[in-house]
Amino acid sequence: MNITIPKEIRAAVAILEGAGFDAYLVGGCVRDILIGRAPQDWDITTNAKPEKIQELFPKSFYENKFGTVSVVTESDDPRLRTIEITPFRLEGKYSDKRHPDEIKFADKLEDDLARRDFTVNSLALHDSEIIDLFGGQDDLKNTLIRAVGNPAERFDEDALRIMRAIRLSSELDFEIEEKTFSALKEKAHLLKLIAMERIREEFSKTLMSDTPSKAIEKMRELGILKIFLPELEEGWEVGQNKHHIYTVWEHNIKALDCAAKERWPLVVRMSALFHDIGKPRAKHGDGPDSTFYNHEVIGAKMCDKILPRLKYGKDFSDKVSKLVRFHLFYYNVDEVSESSVRRLIKKVGPEDMEDLIRVRICDRIGSGVPKAEPYKLRHFRFLVEKLQRDPVSPKMMKINGDKIKEITGLPQSIKVGLIVNALMEEVLDNPEKNTEEYLEKRVLELNNMLETELQTLAESGKSKKIGLEEEEISKIKKKHYVK
Repeated sequence: MNITIPKEIRAAVAILEGAGFDAYLVGGCVRDILIGRAPQDWDITTNAKPEKIQELFPKSFYENKFGTVSVVTESDDPRLRTIEITPFRLEGKYSDKRHPDEIKFADKLEDDLARRDFTVNSLALHDSEIIDLFGGQDDLKNTLIRAVGNPAERFDEDALRIMRAIRLSSELDFEIEEKTFSALKEKAHLLKLIAMERIREEFSKTLMSDTPSKAIEKMRELGILKIFLPELEEGWEVGQNKHHIYTVWEHNIKALDCAAKERWPLVVRMSALFHDIGKPRAKHGDGPDSTFYNHEVIGAKMCDKILPRLKYGKDFSDKVSKLVRFHLFYYNVDEVSESSVRRLIKKVGPEDMEDLIRVRICDRIGSGVPKAEPYKLRHFRFLVEKLQRDPVSPKMMKINGDKIKEITGLPQSIKVGLIVNALMEEVLDNPEKNTEEYLEKRVLELNNMLETELQTLAESGKSKKIGLEEEEISKIKKKHYVK
């Protein structure tokens, strides 16, 4: 088997083995190697105890109950800047369904692999040899998520494994093995005992998978959404009006999949999933003429409650609420003024306008329309970029009218404007001249010119400014394919 292991991982293993310890790659990284996927994390397990690991790796820290030592590297790859090394472990009884009552370090790799959640995560690698005690390689070939040993016991130990099974199933496009699925369904209620921070982390990973709708749908089927996100399920079987072919539920998860397909970040995926979460509460009437007035306002207020409850940070929560609130922005070419777009930019923030457009695209694709970005949305992108850039203007210069009056003693007059435009002509020709020292010296020279000469220079500068501004606007139009 030809396996490429990063040099930082090889070096860590070599240090452990050089000190007389066993060391293996373990878990998700081995699984990913075997299915040809780039590992997101690299984990090493060893029979060295935490204190010894820290002796061998002076640049490390140990801040947990599970024996895991984080070794700091100087890798250029952010995923390899910390490597987690964990001693072989045995775990006792899980009284709270969340954490083992005590952690005991083991002497054998076999004991460590037996405590893991799923067979595809219970694989170890040493050199080119795969250690597979629970049929993980067969389950990879058969695309199955199967619990290690007794599935009910695995979910009793840590109920978060219920969400992890669903997430892995979606992430890897695997089925959940029958006995594992039955136990998962039976034990789903145990998620009520799990800290919301842990649920949040697993939910975020689910949204970041390639087809998150599969996992969200499975969570609904199993009653898991009712435990931590019942508001989303309110859209189940809620019909829409003549402008939509999908229910609210279908529309929201299709919008989410659009964001996933585009590889957009978590904040856009969450906003796409939640963008119409307020529709069930806003609905009036039924059938093709039903209405959902102010559903975006209702949805934003719901997000204000949901996201803090799920322990998302304030900045993240506020941005999702904002994107949900303004996702229905109205824009038709020649119908909406630049001032109204400026007002929208002010409300949303220039830094978040692109994500707002992304949510709008997800909304469109989630509605079943063939084109994600029609002409009017491309034109809106053009206008947003145009209004956010600094136009070619005298404001670009390192001098202004007040300074010119101070240097020359001139009152506010046409001549001051002529000098400004004459300076503009020079700066546009040669940006290196845009310094206070040069421009102040040049102001005195221009002030001594005949008015006709100054007029000629000023007209040239004014024309050049207009031409360059039109050229810049033309470039932005071309970028967005608009006329």
